[in-house]
Amino acid sequence: MKNFWNDRFSTQEYAYGEEPNEFLKIEISKISQAGKILLLGEGEGRNANYAAQLGWTVDAVDWSEEGKRKAEILARKNNLIFNYSVFDLRQYTPQIGLYDVVGLIFLHFEEEIREQIHKKAIESLRVGGKIILEAYDKSQLGKSSGGPQELDLLYSLEDIVNDFSELEFEEFSQETVYLNEGKFHIGDASVIRFVGTKK
Repeated sequence: MKNFWNDRFSTQEYAYGEEPNEFLKIEISKISQAGKILLLGEGEGRNANYAAQLGWTVDAVDWSEEGKRKAEILARKNNLIFNYSVFDLRQYTPQIGLYDVVGLIFLHFEEEIREQIHKKAIESLRVGGKIILEAYDKSQLGKSSGGPQELDLLYSLEDIVNDFSELEFEEFSQETVYLNEGKFHIGDASVIRFVGTKK
């Protein structure tokens, strides 16, 4: 999979565009004061760049060296600075209690790995910190608007309830939305959107 993402990110074009994910953009705009944000599976840096523009201290993590290279190009273009680390997310453990927000945008893994990543994400939040998540729902299977075409890698509402039960649910929906994020996320898509706050 690392080779897959390095290959996808190796072109001059940004696979998912240079603009931030719309749901993340909306939810960050509701937070009155910029703090520290962790973006897991950040890819080519579109969300990291947006958060940094708003004054957030950004830690971005992905396992693709090409993703980091593209993110740094975008940062230089926008005269921004953020931290970008290359790690296998299955082995990555963020600092406990550090972040005001953790962004999980279209991050898809097998159930056991997904549960571990979500647990670590919760642990990395300070009290009052938020998880902001958008992911493809299981009904996305067969659609051409992005996401893995393996049922086990897609989300259900029950997955969110189970993984984030200790958080206070603020936003939680299963929706059909129109995506326009580069050439790989375009068209009507079945997604789950979630915001939860650490108590």
